[in-house]
Amino acid sequence: MIKSDKARAATISMVADDAGVSRATVSRAFSNPELLTKETVEKVRASAIRLGYVPNQVARALSTGRSGNIALIVPDIGNPFFSALMRGAQAQAYARGYATFLGDSDENEALEDLLLGKLAAQVDGFVLASPRLDEQRIRAHAALKPLVVINRDIADISRILVDTVGSFTQAVKHLVELGHTTMAYVGGPKASWSNQQRAQAVTSAAHQYGIRLVLIDAVRPSHEAGRACVGSLLSTGATAVLAIDDLVAQGIISGLAALNLSVPGDISVVGCDNIIATTMYPSLTTVDAHCAETGAKAIDLLLQTLSQQSQSQDRKVINGEFIARASTGPLAHGEEAFTRRSKAAEVIEQLANSK
Repeated sequence: MIKSDKARAATISMVADDAGVSRATVSRAFSNPELLTKETVEKVRASAIRLGYVPNQVARALSTGRSGNIALIVPDIGNPFFSALMRGAQAQAYARGYATFLGDSDENEALEDLLLGKLAAQVDGFVLASPRLDEQRIRAHAALKPLVVINRDIADISRILVDTVGSFTQAVKHLVELGHTTMAYVGGPKASWSNQQRAQAVTSAAHQYGIRLVLIDAVRPSHEAGRACVGSLLSTGATAVLAIDDLVAQGIISGLAALNLSVPGDISVVGCDNIIATTMYPSLTTVDAHCAETGAKAIDLLLQTLSQQSQSQDRKVINGEFIARASTGPLAHGEEAFTRRSKAAEVIEQLANSK
């Protein structure tokens, strides 16, 4: 019995005829999509889907040396910044004909090192977001496989940097104009380039405006860490706090609410990322870090490196954007506000003494 064309497995020639392109173009659409226009790749893929064509990944890898896979490694997939970054990166990779593997290092540099090593044989390149590894190990991995780093400024390695210096400086100015003279910055991991950048920005701005600034470590950027640092925050006498990200800011607001302190009446709060800021109450004053755009641009930069078949050294900067919302305002004065803050400080002291 002779099978009909519809019953036969679709071939690369059938896809080429349907899309009106050459067999070589179909092959490139799946193996080196960065060499073609976006429109051509989409046309070929549409024909492949319509005909039920599935490229032989094993054969393609053997003939091209490419797997069609990219790995994205982040320090904490539960953090909204990295979730949004991942979605942006994955969408862009898919549009360019690549699949993405995801690795979560759990803020552990040894696990990050392991993931880079284990996944190297299965992917064409890496996007490494906010790495915790030291520079020497990052360079060692970059020498073996194309790699783009997000938020770590390492010379001679392709990187995408979200520059929030100007935005955090603007945030300090905003708080000064609201009458705050004592502020705190709640930071994250010491190895975090973003944390170092933001801490330096608020420190410089505090000096510029002649205000008192206290630095507090949250260690790991999380809701729990933000909530846990409220005691330290209140002990400083700060009336405004800038957090490394929205998740820490959310935890701070939650911890303050548990002590019957209001935001912004008693303490103003500023975050960074702008992922969950509009869903919080009060809506969070923050810095938009353009997370999804950052992920997409990192994929573009990695594919550019792959097309050049050599490690690129590009340095691209995305500027953050300060956005004022309801979580910042003038400090509440008067006997009632003073009593609230005093009672909260007493509760914190009692809890500390009971441990």
